[in-house]
Amino acid sequence: MRWTLPNILTVLRLLAAPCVAVMFLYFTRPYADWLALVLFLTAAVTDWFDGYLARAWKQETKLGAMLDPIADKAMVVVALMVIIGYSNHNWTPWLVLPATVILFREVFVSGLREYLGDTAGTLKVTRLAKWKTTAQMVAIAVLFSQGIFEHYLGMSSWGMDAALVADILGGRVEDLQGLRWKYAGMEWSGWIGLALLWLAAALTLVSGIDYLRKALPYLKEAR
Repeated sequence: MRWTLPNILTVLRLLAAPCVAVMFLYFTRPYADWLALVLFLTAAVTDWFDGYLARAWKQETKLGAMLDPIADKAMVVVALMVIIGYSNHNWTPWLVLPATVILFREVFVSGLREYLGDTAGTLKVTRLAKWKTTAQMVAIAVLFSQGIFEHYLGMSSWGMDAALVADILGGRVEDLQGLRWKYAGMEWSGWIGLALLWLAAALTLVSGIDYLRKALPYLKEAR
């Protein structure tokens, strides 16, 4: 076991995954949203750096090859769980299906790799799999950002909060048109994040089918 810098970055990314959820247990919003977003983005950046450094410094190891996809999956799974758990939008149910596709594929492919054992090299990470991971990371980051917009614009998951409504009715909000544009921008950020998550789910599904196709020859019963 070699503790190279790329391996250390991978382990830190793996440990950061549960910390995304812990942020919402020990901090109030929007601080929890900010900390979770920063932690998630930092982990996403290290996902690129550890692979790049390992190749550039010729420090690719079995430990890194094993932990890297696990760290990616853990970060995505935990982040999706947090986003769905703390979202109360009318489009929240539309988060569940793409999240289910992503989670099912990750579990399924992990099971294939475990079953194939020494022949799991046939399921090595493909370019398509890297694209789906990138799409997942971007979609989740946008969805985390949408939660931050809500709180800084004085909006709750159900719409405007009571204090803001009172200010509008009492004439204490002068730029009502500007407020409408801000609210529309907040809603659009949520829909964009949702659309990106569906795109990520589509790429995830296609890459999962690709892995299954490659694994089928090893799953046939001997005659």
